[in-house]
Amino acid sequence: MSDHPPAERPDDEPDPLEALFGGQVPPQMREALESMGLGSLDPSQLQQMRAQMEMLLGGGGGDDGPVNSTLAHDVARQVVAQAGDTSIGDATRRDVEQVVQVASLWLDQVTDFPRPDGPARALSRAEWVEATLPVWIRLTTPVAQGLQSAMNDAMQQQLGQLGTEGMGAIPGIPPGMNPAALMGQMEPMIRRMSASMFGGQVGQAVGALAGETLSGTEVGIPLLGDESVAMLPANVATFAEGLEIDGGEVHLYLAVREAARVRLFAAVSWLGPQLLTAVEEYARDMRINTEGIEEAVRSVDPQDPEAMQAALGEGLFAVEPSPAQQAALTRLETLLALVEGWVDVVSARATEPHLPHVEALAEAVRRRRATGGPAEKTFASLVGLELRPRRLRDAANLWSSLEAAGGPSGRDEAWGHPDVAPTAADLDDPLGYADRRGSGEDALTISDEDIERLLSSGDDPDAGAPDREG
Repeated sequence: MSDHPPAERPDDEPDPLEALFGGQVPPQMREALESMGLGSLDPSQLQQMRAQMEMLLGGGGGDDGPVNSTLAHDVARQVVAQAGDTSIGDATRRDVEQVVQVASLWLDQVTDFPRPDGPARALSRAEWVEATLPVWIRLTTPVAQGLQSAMNDAMQQQLGQLGTEGMGAIPGIPPGMNPAALMGQMEPMIRRMSASMFGGQVGQAVGALAGETLSGTEVGIPLLGDESVAMLPANVATFAEGLEIDGGEVHLYLAVREAARVRLFAAVSWLGPQLLTAVEEYARDMRINTEGIEEAVRSVDPQDPEAMQAALGEGLFAVEPSPAQQAALTRLETLLALVEGWVDVVSARATEPHLPHVEALAEAVRRRRATGGPAEKTFASLVGLELRPRRLRDAANLWSSLEAAGGPSGRDEAWGHPDVAPTAADLDDPLGYADRRGSGEDALTISDEDIERLLSSGDDPDAGAPDREG
C-alpha cells in the first residue's frame, strides 16, 4: 500500500487526480501517483500542472505541424491583449480610407505601376496578427523541422549512452528496457513539445511585433497575402508622438510608403514570392546548435516544458551561416534593399510637392531602421536572421540614377524580369548599371541569346548542337 494515504476531502471537493486526468484513475495508477505526492494537490497546483500537460501534449488544439499554429495564435493574441488593443471604429476606418486614397493619387503622378486592386484597411493589432500569422508559420516551419530533428537526435544520443542496463536510472523506467523502444514511445511527445515550444515562440514574437509595426508590409515582405493597403492607426499615433510634426502629416507620409510598397508587390509578380523563398531557403539550411540542445536535454526536467522552452531558446542557432545560407542572405538583403530604396525614392517624389516635413519624416524612418526595427528583432528570434536592408543607400542611388536617365518609366522597367533586375554587383556601381540600362546592354536575356544563336545557325539543324559522338 502507499505510504502516502490520500488526505481527507469534503464530499463536494473534486478528486485532484480525476480532475487532472479527466476521469476515473485505475487503482494501481492512483497508488503510484499518490506515492509521488500527487494525491493532495491544491487547486492552484492542479491548474498549473494541467496547463503544463496541455502544453506538453500540443496545447489541446490537435495541431500536428512542426509549428503549433493554434498555440502561436493564442499566445500572440494574449500578448496583444496584455499590451492593450482597441477595436477600430468607423471614423478611424474612414480616416484611413481617405489617407490611402490621397496617397494613391500622389503615387499615380510618379510611377506607371497601377494601383493595386485591394482596399484600404485600418487594422487593430489583433487583426494584424490574424492577417499575417499564416505567413509567419510558413516562414518558420523549416526551422521548427530542424529543431524537432535536433531534439530527437539529442534524446537518442542520451538514451544510447545509458544503454539497456542503465535505463533503470531514469525514474519510472524499468531496468533492461530497450532504448529504441523507449525512443519510439517518446518521439511523438518530443514532436508535440517541439511544436508547442516553437509555436509559443512564434506567438510571442508576432504578438510583440503587432505592437510596433506601422503598416501591413513595413517589414519589407508581403505578409497579408493580398493587395490591401493596411495601416495600424494606434501604432502610427504612437510613432507620431515622438516627432514634432502634425500627426496627420505623419499618417499621410507612412500611407504613401505603404501604398508604394503594395503597388510594387502587386505590379512585380515575381518579387513577393522571391522574397518569401529567400527567407525559407535561409531558414531551411539553418543549423541548430546541437550542443545546446543536448545540454538542455541533460540539464532540464523533461516534465517541465517551460524550463525546456527557456533552455532551448537560448543560443538555439549556430553562429556561422552555411554557404547556402550566405547565398540566400545576399539575395535577400539585395532584394530588401532594392524594395526599400525604390520606396524611398518614389515616396519622396510623391510627397515633396505636398508635405512640408518630408526630409524629417524620411530621417525618422531611417533612424527606425538603423536602430534595428521590430521586423529585425522578430526574424532574429525566429529564424536567426538579421533582416536589414544593409545596402539601402546604394539602392536608392541606383533608382535615382535610373530615374535621372530614363524618367519614372526607365526606373520602373528595371523590375520587368528577375533576370534583368539589379544585383548585388550592380549596387556596387549604380551609375554603371544605369548607363548599361540606358545603352540597352542589359536588355538581352539569356533566352534571347539562345534564340539569336539558333537563328544565326541557318538551315543546318545540327549547327550549334553539342557533339554527340565520342
